[in-house]
Amino acid sequence: MWADAVFEGGGIKGIGLVGALQVLEERGYRFKRVAGTSAGALIAALVAAGYTAQELYEILLKKDFQELLVPRSRWQGISWLRTALRISWKKGIYTGNAYEKWIEELLLKKGIQTFADLKETELYVIASDISQNKLLVLPDDLEKYGYKADQFSVARAIRMSSSIPYFFEPVKWFNQSLQTECYIVDGGVLSNYPIWIFDREMPRWPTFGFRLISTEKKVNRIEGPFSMFMSILLTMLDAHDNRAIDSQECVRTVMVPVKGIRMIDFDLNQDQKKGLYRSGRQAAQKFFDQWSFEEYLKARRKRSEGRRN
Repeated sequence: MWADAVFEGGGIKGIGLVGALQVLEERGYRFKRVAGTSAGALIAALVAAGYTAQELYEILLKKDFQELLVPRSRWQGISWLRTALRISWKKGIYTGNAYEKWIEELLLKKGIQTFADLKETELYVIASDISQNKLLVLPDDLEKYGYKADQFSVARAIRMSSSIPYFFEPVKWFNQSLQTECYIVDGGVLSNYPIWIFDREMPRWPTFGFRLISTEKKVNRIEGPFSMFMSILLTMLDAHDNRAIDSQECVRTVMVPVKGIRMIDFDLNQDQKKGLYRSGRQAAQKFFDQWSFEEYLKARRKRSEGRRN
């Protein structure tokens, strides 16, 4: 059975998306097109490259995500003055280089380097151009910047989409068409859940969306300039998680509860990772026990009629 899939961004919480994805695979679904933002873009890219949900789970379970934080130090321990100086100079606490290299290595294991290498499943990545106030859909928007999809690194596109403002350095990208440098950051700034991307009047197969819903929030303790800065950043990004969606979107959205975990908790232990994965599985099983393609089509028609009216 064919389907399209859209994965919401959510940083480290994206492990929950893998549990939900595995339920779809077990029910016989394969994907024509996938899209995502930030961590969702990473999951989408690895799915398009040919990784199964079980392979992704094993990779994420073993990975020490703190290795991706270069310079190598926990953000909780960085003085506010050092942080301010680095942000002023580099515009981000961490470089993002280790993250991009890790993605590149994973993709190369499946023979994927550029968008042209993706033969079986189409991939779309959401990023934000804060220099031109634009949402980017890659690879579609590459030509506007003077680049070709068959020569553009998928790993670089995922890094663009995942560059959490001030946490990771933005990607400086030269716009060849305008002959100017642009700053690209996390796609979640403009569209953290791009469920709209595959919409059409009469869908040939369903589009399933995967969202991360915070059922419990940690209280951010504000004790100084640095903790206040981080609280503003987390509020800006995590607020996407609990944004309500209307009933006509619920028919195609698997909502994965995540409890007490923030998007930049890169020090998750094994039990926490397994808990996110189980939460994704349970949410998807509950969703598909009640789902039917007939109801899906009915909801899509109703939505289309509402737009015309």
